[in-house]
Amino acid sequence: MKLSSSAFQNGQDIPRRFTCDGENLSPPLAWSGAPAATHSFALLCDDPDAPRGVWRHWAVYDLPADCVALAEGAGNALRQPKLRQGVNDFGDEGYGGPCPPHGHGTHHYRFRVVALSVGALNLPPHAACRDVEHALGEHILAQTTLVGHYRR
Repeated sequence: MKLSSSAFQNGQDIPRRFTCDGENLSPPLAWSGAPAATHSFALLCDDPDAPRGVWRHWAVYDLPADCVALAEGAGNALRQPKLRQGVNDFGDEGYGGPCPPHGHGTHHYRFRVVALSVGALNLPPHAACRDVEHALGEHILAQTTLVGHYRR
């Protein structure tokens, strides 16, 4: 599988507009090459460089198998009420952009798309991003990662 964004390349800086210092919009993302047995997708974004351990910024789940992209701003839970999104570590449902501590150096933000063997994860409303990640477990068929950098 392959994951890409028209906003930044793998290993490059994430533009400010997609961070807490900008418009806090989720970036546009597109993926391809999923296994034929895929029934749904999940998308995760986290920061493994956070001072207190992995910080979860976004989780989208129960995306149908024919979904191969999310448009810029799709992570706004108020504007996308039909999109199943987890509660991030900021305590908000939907996307919370990169927001590392000032002077903490470059952080790596991992956007991951996971192809799943089930059509739905059957999570309760307002599930946390970490709950979404744990629910993937044995249902993972394939996954791919896009990493963007941000520093303040």
